[in-house]
Amino acid sequence: MNEIYTETGFEYDYVSIGRAKKARRTYGFDEISLVPNGNTLDIDLCDISWQIGGLNLSTPIIASAMDSVVSPDNAGVISENNALAVLNLQGIYTRYENYNEILDQIAACSREEYVSFMRKVYQEPIKDELIYAAVKKIKASGAVAAVALAPFNANRYAHILEEAGVDIIFVQVTVVGLEHHSLESKANANPENILDIKKFCSERSVPVILGNCTDYNVALKLMDTGISGLLIGIGPGAACTSRGVLGIGVPMATSIADCKAAQIEYFKQTGKYIPVIADGGMAVGGDICKAIACGADGVMIGSPFARTKEAPGRGFHWGMATPSPVLPRGTRIQVGTECTTKELLHGPAIYDDGSQNLVGALKTSMATLGAHTIKEMQEVEVIVAPGILTEGKVYQRAQKIGMAR
Repeated sequence: MNEIYTETGFEYDYVSIGRAKKARRTYGFDEISLVPNGNTLDIDLCDISWQIGGLNLSTPIIASAMDSVVSPDNAGVISENNALAVLNLQGIYTRYENYNEILDQIAACSREEYVSFMRKVYQEPIKDELIYAAVKKIKASGAVAAVALAPFNANRYAHILEEAGVDIIFVQVTVVGLEHHSLESKANANPENILDIKKFCSERSVPVILGNCTDYNVALKLMDTGISGLLIGIGPGAACTSRGVLGIGVPMATSIADCKAAQIEYFKQTGKYIPVIADGGMAVGGDICKAIACGADGVMIGSPFARTKEAPGRGFHWGMATPSPVLPRGTRIQVGTECTTKELLHGPAIYDDGSQNLVGALKTSMATLGAHTIKEMQEVEVIVAPGILTEGKVYQRAQKIGMAR
């Protein structure tokens, strides 16, 4: 039997999973659908631009900070096609000058050898001069220089990034918390490894994006640290295994809606609008449309970009937590090479499953729903519809085409 629990004006639907435990019902993209309201408009009237940290971006699509997705070589191509590319500063591009040779080895590595091989590859130290060179190369391509690094490295490399001319810094970890407790006392801890987000943001000359989280209360408090955006999502990515390894995660539709509520509340309190960015779990255009309808201002995607001809992964895709020396929370998946970056974002689509022309899909969905802007798209009606992806699709499933490809 369901119970309704109310907190700070919101109602949560709880079910009993046993006598000693109740669980909140949550929803993923496959369980919801968007509802037309009777108004439609020409696709050319749909404006999908947005702002983050003072930067004006023409599409709400961000390429994930994964070594198989963004390199110093393809960041410019992604930018030319109106998406934001984020480079993983703790990846092979800042460890190896000859990173193309390493990418070839990763692609050629057998499934049995992969985990131990990746651990060895990522044991190579990060080099300051390669960080500087990577940012400079991205800047030279004409792209916005966006980079990502973990909180424990943020203080150490911030000055190098700013000297190189970085435009935006993503401070990203599987789960970002409000505070971290350690056996090591603060007196003995290395201050370089302890990140005070408020202090870090106040000292930066560029915007800082923080992630990842899924919780309303955490999101509300993190928005008050001076960040310019918040990444939403724990473990939904195609190459991520955190949900299986750690048992941690919240389905994306609910995660976004909860953090959107925090954004609305924070705006009421302060007048400051902190964009929320859905990170992971989106493979086709419909997923991106649903993420925005749930409240996301932008989306960060990995595997779709990993399938492009310009992607550095050679038809493979892996996450940032894959090379963990003790407990990998990611794997290497074979995604193949299907299209160019231009075809991925703007078409023409080669396939009929929604995996390409993502910008066209978003604009067409908005036009069908009568939404002129991202803000209006966030207001469309969303329904719970667990059978929406299978209803009437028996032939597609049987033949493994279209939505069942």
